[in-house]
Amino acid sequence: MSFYLNPWKVLSSTEVYDNPWIGVTEYAVINPAGGQGIYGKVHFKNLAIGIVVLDERLNTCLVGQHRFPLDEYSWEIPEGGCPLGMDPLEGAMRELQEETGLVAHSWDKLMEMHLSNSVSDEHAIVYLAWDVEQKAAAPEETELLELKRLPFEDAYKMVEAGEITDAISVAAILKVKLMLTDGRIS
Repeated sequence: MSFYLNPWKVLSSTEVYDNPWIGVTEYAVINPAGGQGIYGKVHFKNLAIGIVVLDERLNTCLVGQHRFPLDEYSWEIPEGGCPLGMDPLEGAMRELQEETGLVAHSWDKLMEMHLSNSVSDEHAIVYLAWDVEQKAAAPEETELLELKRLPFEDAYKMVEAGEITDAISVAAILKVKLMLTDGRIS
């Protein structure tokens, strides 16, 4: 096991922005080379949750929506935020039904990731869900969603073609493709 000491020294910190989803802090620091500088960190107040759905025929679903920060339309696996104090699996179940109307009876954790770790502490957990049944979707008022059901292989081809660029979706779809290829999912 490796043990690393933090080479950064924090001299002071100032909260420069705060809303219900994120906070931004600016730190006065001594950097690893000994020079004075600043470092900004975006703190996420929710855990990022993603879900890859597979049905008995190896079909999946994607959610399409306009992403405000990018001013672009995006196809993604079902995703959302889970309050930091909530059980992540419970948050994933809520997000899946909210966005797609699907209720899954079987779940496995696929991966955990840190997103944009040079400027944020955002942490993501991605699940694989199967044995699904359709119920009613209940998107939030900020979500105008389009649901696409398709063979998982087509979602994988969308990643390869650059049609899916969301980091959580790309990583999750590639992981499931690897698991299907090596027989861990059949």
